[in-house]
Amino acid sequence: MNYFNNIIETIGNTPLVKLNKVVADIPALVLGKIEYFNPGHSTKDRMALNMINEAEKAGKLKPGGTVIECTSGNTGMGIALVCAVRGYKCIFTTTDKQSKEKIDVLKAVGAEVVVCPTDVEPEDPQSYYSQAERLSKEIPNSFWCNQYDNLANRQGHYKSTGPEIWEQTEGKITHLIVATGTGGTVSGAGKYLKEQNPDIKIWAVDAYGSVFKKYHETGIFDKNEIYPYVTEGIGEDILPENVDFDVIDRFEKVTDKDGAIYARRLAKEEGLLLGYSCGSAVACANQLKDELTEDDVVVILFHDHGSRYVGKVYSDEWFSKQGFDK
Repeated sequence: MNYFNNIIETIGNTPLVKLNKVVADIPALVLGKIEYFNPGHSTKDRMALNMINEAEKAGKLKPGGTVIECTSGNTGMGIALVCAVRGYKCIFTTTDKQSKEKIDVLKAVGAEVVVCPTDVEPEDPQSYYSQAERLSKEIPNSFWCNQYDNLANRQGHYKSTGPEIWEQTEGKITHLIVATGTGGTVSGAGKYLKEQNPDIKIWAVDAYGSVFKKYHETGIFDKNEIYPYVTEGIGEDILPENVDFDVIDRFEKVTDKDGAIYARRLAKEEGLLLGYSCGSAVACANQLKDELTEDDVVVILFHDHGSRYVGKVYSDEWFSKQGFDK
């Protein structure tokens, strides 16, 4: 009989799918790495499993313990699946800009969710970073994953995502495009790919309102770059340890509107119902199309499934309220 012993054994080995209509103006072969085939419907399953595995190995997480994390939703889902299988409790802090669907799904798989304000400084006691850290200190036998600075995050993608992409493209990949938040996916997969071929270009997608692009280009952390934006899971107002700026060749900013438009186009024209930042990644590819040739093989990593955004980017009412239909 062919079966898995539990759901977390199904993590990884997600398919590459050729994109057509949404990249019609791009001369290169453009492939999407469809990470919603992971059981938690996002690429974050990979690093969630690796962070918990490493915590167990180091004795930081013991039987009956509680796993705590600050998450925009997807990392929480991956952690929750591992906790369900291995018998841990889990508590997640998140921000009030995250979709209701994400919060409801986390609760459905047994997590406790604490919603925190978005528009506060990271060091503010009410921020979702600070709340997670506080809970980890107050709750006995608990472990705070801290996906931003825990290098087991990018290590998970170095061990799985990068090798899969290299094998699936038979080493022909020339560009990797990843919408970047914690930096684990782009840094881990990018490091592996550059070790195989240093000429591969790693392009990270950033948001307007995030500090990444300017810091990468100038070394200056400019707080004036920081302002609210609506795209979820992309960009930061901090510099996570998991962002390896040496691996990334360039950051490209994409507007909230363009990310939303391309997410909707992916669903209607390619049959790919994907997350908001996936639209941003395709927008990035189109913005940089003049730097690509017919000999290039571009892989765009699609982080998650669109079911978590039906009340936002796929809602006509929300789309219009943002002014994206003008």
